[in-house]
Amino acid sequence: MPDHAEPPQTPPPGSAEAVAAPRASRRPVKAVLFDFHGTLAQVEEPRQWVLEAAAACGVSLDRVRATSLADRLLTAGRAGGPLPARVPPRLAELWADRDLYPHAHRGAYTGLAETVDAGIEGFADALYERLLTAEGWLPYPDTGPTLSALREAGVRVGVVSNIGFDLRPLFDAWGLTELVDAFVLSYEVGRCKPDPAIFLRACGMLGVDPEQTLMVGDTPADAGAVAAGCAVLVLPAADPGRENGLGAVLDLALPA
Repeated sequence: MPDHAEPPQTPPPGSAEAVAAPRASRRPVKAVLFDFHGTLAQVEEPRQWVLEAAAACGVSLDRVRATSLADRLLTAGRAGGPLPARVPPRLAELWADRDLYPHAHRGAYTGLAETVDAGIEGFADALYERLLTAEGWLPYPDTGPTLSALREAGVRVGVVSNIGFDLRPLFDAWGLTELVDAFVLSYEVGRCKPDPAIFLRACGMLGVDPEQTLMVGDTPADAGAVAAGCAVLVLPAADPGRENGLGAVLDLALPA
């Protein structure tokens, strides 16, 4: 999900400091922490999101109108998508707290959607509800195999996300819950990445030392785990349905 706070002075993605292989100078990896959006899963294609939300409101859109609405909604700000071009003053407080409180997350994103006049009653809420379903997301093809390989090797796994709703039902629907040892969600723990406290909390929940932990994500906020003492792997962006390099996690975390 879009990160709650601007990152501190952390190494840029892809730098030698940010992408730290743990073998040469660190202890063996006993746990891997994963970001959610952009790392393990991606939101569905925008036009499909709009079509499904409209259908939930009893409205059938043609693809041209759906594409136009999707473009406008992306500019306004979509959860799991680009940051809004502008946050209206009336939504500023909700936006600031969106990853700390469920009501703020819903209010911020439905409020942004309502700035786009779709002429469909209940459309903004339907767009948000789609976000809460497993069908509204696409796990990357290498997510399941990577988590399975870590579980088989006895490496602990945590999901660390800046988010305002529960991810567990999505993992249940995908059959991946048993491969995750802890969900560390910002709205539950009261801390957002890149605050080192959220990574330290994750390590504590997994019972591992930060120096034995690898954080895997796709943004500078995920690289904030360096300040907590973790190694970090920052992956490149990838479109839904395409592998995003998660296999590199196994090269770093598992013994040769």
